Amino acid sequence: MPGTVARDGYGRHHDPGARGRGGDDETRAGRYVSGRTGRATWTRTGGALAVWAATRTLLLLWVLRVIVPPGLDVTYDVSGLYVKWAKVLSGGVFPEHDVTWQYPPGAALAVLAPKLLPFLSYATAFYVLALVCDALVTALLLYAATRPGRRFAGVWVWVVGVALLGPVVFARYDVMVTALSVAALLAGTRRARAFGALAALGAVVKVWPVLLLVGTPRGEGTRRSWTSAAVTGLVLLAGFGLLMPGSLSFLTAQRDRGTEVESLGALVFHFARHFGWDGRVAFHYGSMEFLGTGVPLVSALAQVLSVLALCWLVLWRMRARVWSEATFADAAFTALLLFTTTSRVISPQYMVWLLGLGAVCLLYRGGRMTLPVVLTVIASFVTWLEFPVYFGDVIGSTPFGIGLLVARNGLLVAATVLACRALWRETVRAVPRGGSAESERMPGWATTDA
Repeated sequence: MPGTVARDGYGRHHDPGARGRGGDDETRAGRYVSGRTGRATWTRTGGALAVWAATRTLLLLWVLRVIVPPGLDVTYDVSGLYVKWAKVLSGGVFPEHDVTWQYPPGAALAVLAPKLLPFLSYATAFYVLALVCDALVTALLLYAATRPGRRFAGVWVWVVGVALLGPVVFARYDVMVTALSVAALLAGTRRARAFGALAALGAVVKVWPVLLLVGTPRGEGTRRSWTSAAVTGLVLLAGFGLLMPGSLSFLTAQRDRGTEVESLGALVFHFARHFGWDGRVAFHYGSMEFLGTGVPLVSALAQVLSVLALCWLVLWRMRARVWSEATFADAAFTALLLFTTTSRVISPQYMVWLLGLGAVCLLYRGGRMTLPVVLTVIASFVTWLEFPVYFGDVIGSTPFGIGLLVARNGLLVAATVLACRALWRETVRAVPRGGSAESERMPGWATTDA
């Protein structure tokens, strides 16, 4: 009957007549808002894809030497080292007697992957696969950005950051590892075991993805993901150990490394050369390193800083009270910044890792890593300037070369400090909703077994 007030299935009052009077207007308004949102999403997606296509075409032309970029040729690792390693690996053994081979056994998968495209030369196939992995990261970020509570900034971090870093992205296998890590982080917010398995696979390829496990919320989520990672990692290592001799040689391969010329500690020697230091720069253990008086001490201090970084992360996990979806990625990004900045080696391709994790951080509206990620993007551009464009100035310790290193490493130090501060405030000093001192559970981890 007209005017009758009824109750719906949730016990709420509603007037059937009111629905007839105003329902059409509400429906039209909802469709209008939905339509505008959909068009905005497609516009942003189209813009990002257009920029990605243009910049990646340029990068691909650079590594294929169709266009000759300024500075050094960054493709030697692929056309020289990777090709040589692939021949050895094809014989079922690791190049353990080659001092430039310093990688976990899973790296063999990346080095051998170009053989999946036998109709192309090894180098061309490698660049194509690197492009595919770059596209995969972009697609994952685009998909994640359209979900509720997400934002598009993370997509632009990756699209623009990789372009600013230059052709070295396609001339190293790090973009492949980054694709695994981004997939792990995006899966990890809902599927703890899948996250653990992907993180372990990444770690078996290049170690650093083990840092993704730092941000898992204490309790059931950590148990599931860490157990999955441990089992996956052990199975993979055992498999490589049984099938290919020398798979664990990477564990001792870097013990005699010095201080790489682009690292934070290297600045000591760049300045010292202007005051009579008698050391030299030489190709050593696969990179340009300082050799001479004081180098072992600075290298040891860098390792001490890395240990202190680990201690800070352990303290953070013990003190953290609040976890959210953003914390998961923020902690991984912060951990990676800590170990990258304190490392004896800061190769240009390390920035690819930071760009990937930073992009995931900026997908979340509740994240606190905007400024550290922006500094990382800027540092990526400075990295391109110091390698390959002006690497001669860096090796020669010219004032300009030193200035580039001070700028790049200064940006990384600032990003690291700001990231640590933001993570601490977000999780340790923050008060959980409702005033409880107990940590909040990250959505999905408590309810999903997959």
